[in-house]
Amino acid sequence: MRQFVLTVAAHEVELASDALWGLGVVAVEERPLDEDTVELWTSLGDDAGEPDLPWPSRFEEVDAAVADTWRQFAEPINVDHDLVVQPAWVAFAPPRDGATVLVIEPGSTFGMGDHPTTRLTLVAARRWVQPQTRVLDVGCGSGVLAIGAMVFGAASAVGIDIAPAAVPVTLENARANGVTVDVSTTPLEDVEGEFELVLANILAPALVALAPHLRRVLAPGGTLVVSGILAETHQHVLDALAPLEPVHTDILDGWAAVTLR
Repeated sequence: MRQFVLTVAAHEVELASDALWGLGVVAVEERPLDEDTVELWTSLGDDAGEPDLPWPSRFEEVDAAVADTWRQFAEPINVDHDLVVQPAWVAFAPPRDGATVLVIEPGSTFGMGDHPTTRLTLVAARRWVQPQTRVLDVGCGSGVLAIGAMVFGAASAVGIDIAPAAVPVTLENARANGVTVDVSTTPLEDVEGEFELVLANILAPALVALAPHLRRVLAPGGTLVVSGILAETHQHVLDALAPLEPVHTDILDGWAAVTLR
């Protein structure tokens, strides 16, 4: 199994990660080397050539079995006091009474539910979902947000992602949770219709670039939740989304999810 590695300055992690997402990768792992330097590890596919990016890079051969050892240590994720994301391969332990459980298998996609931005967006989605709510999950990965919205009682959910692997993984996760999600690799700019709730857990540069389309697909009076942004550095994202106005901000471990209306 071949991994692609970028070496970047710590202040350029967000920019470099966005460049990798633009290549269609499904996950990016950050490995700090010191206070000023970070390695970004991802997979471009075993036959991919080296992309033209403005940072030092290399390929590393890793044991595929070793790369999946994290699964041995996976545990249920307590998103909120009564909301749990359960790894599909982990022996099920009954949660506390009344808890909502989402069963997720990420496969080769990004999105187990443990990242702070995913947890924040799930909590925000539950806050805003109503029985008539049509939901759009931009960059759906494993489908955890769209599936969560349906479990919370949304009328319908659409998931889109540039990674082809997101489609079968999201469909299978939706089936496992007893809900239906319409998922595809349709670019946001080609999405038709309007949605009462739009969830965009993607990095800040992508949010800025997609801002006109995020506003376009939002139904009048609708709610947009953006995450994938740093708690201390996201005003430029809010500026790009104007005239939508922030009405609520949730923060966890240095990350933020901002609700705009």
